[in-house]
Amino acid sequence: MAEIKTAYVVDALRTPLGRRNGALRGINPVDLLSGLMKETLTRNGVAPEQVEDVIIGCVDQIGEQGANIARNAWLSSGYPETTPGVTVDRQCGSSLQAVQFASSGIMSGMQNLVVAGGVESMTRVPMFSNIETRGSPITDSLENRYSLGGKWFSQAAGAEMIAREFEISREELDRLSLRSHVNAGDSSGHFKHEIVPVEVEDPSGPGEMKVMDTDEGVRRNTSLEKLASLKPAFEGLDLITAGNSSQISDGASISVIASENALSGHGLEPKAKIISLGAVGVDPVTMLKGPIPVTEKVLMKAGLEIDDIDVFEVNEAFAPVVLAWQKHFDVPMGKLNPHGGAIALGHPLGATGTRILATTLNTMMRDKKDRALIAICEGGGMANGAIVERV
Repeated sequence: MAEIKTAYVVDALRTPLGRRNGALRGINPVDLLSGLMKETLTRNGVAPEQVEDVIIGCVDQIGEQGANIARNAWLSSGYPETTPGVTVDRQCGSSLQAVQFASSGIMSGMQNLVVAGGVESMTRVPMFSNIETRGSPITDSLENRYSLGGKWFSQAAGAEMIAREFEISREELDRLSLRSHVNAGDSSGHFKHEIVPVEVEDPSGPGEMKVMDTDEGVRRNTSLEKLASLKPAFEGLDLITAGNSSQISDGASISVIASENALSGHGLEPKAKIISLGAVGVDPVTMLKGPIPVTEKVLMKAGLEIDDIDVFEVNEAFAPVVLAWQKHFDVPMGKLNPHGGAIALGHPLGATGTRILATTLNTMMRDKKDRALIAICEGGGMANGAIVERV
């Protein structure tokens, strides 16, 4: 049996996340990803010709995000034509899946240096653009199996089902949302270590530019009272509001995954190593309970217990996802999403996985934490997970 090699994370960086129709609205997602890619490789002394593949997560692969944005961003960077690229869609976990594919290539010995990340401009390429223009993906078989009423699976409805199953109140949902904004607001200085600033148009005058280096979605002046006053944002639901859901956002994130041979041969310094990776499928109607079984899966594969993990990042697609996970595992809240999550920072679908990886590495390096676990729920009833260990 071939030896399983170790995959190392040299670095993971991200752009600031922009609100829908916010500061990043004027940037083509190809250029947003390309600029981040160039800066990440430059900062870490990675020669482009050494990169063997580029794997990018993106959910709405149409228009500016169509025709394999991984390849287009690489070529737009002026990098060698000899390096291929591929774009993947595992819904909200697409860029974490990109990291999994990259790490698998390293662990098998087939590759030595891979760029993995994600991008989504939900302003320029709205969510569901890729299924609203050329017919529905709902077949008769899907309709008969899940009684969808001609509509695609509703994540918001799934979130409300989870809240009721785990007996999570509206107040608990809003309290988690407030915590996300408070923690993210308190972490603005912390995020400087993972954010690559972007030059954007300055609304103060035509043709003027400014540097954006802060996430736009964090609401430092919100309160429990303000969140409680919001009406349900989805028809037929009572608990799920815009305040306890993730924000529609624009952004990109990138990681560099390397083998031990690449580290020594190219003089690269890693920040962490991949301990375990996994993906699961769950009921696509409730759909968002995947972080629970994928956490169990990556722990089992690593031979670890929940108490062996120092930091947990569970994507805040909706507040019930995180609270159901926390109730199941009884993890202290201080270990969970310590710097806020997608409710405050935003959730640019294809970019969120490596955005979380960047935040995780940042936290581990600053706080000298040894191990972190990432879990992300995904549309269609799936989830990706990973455990990383600080080097």
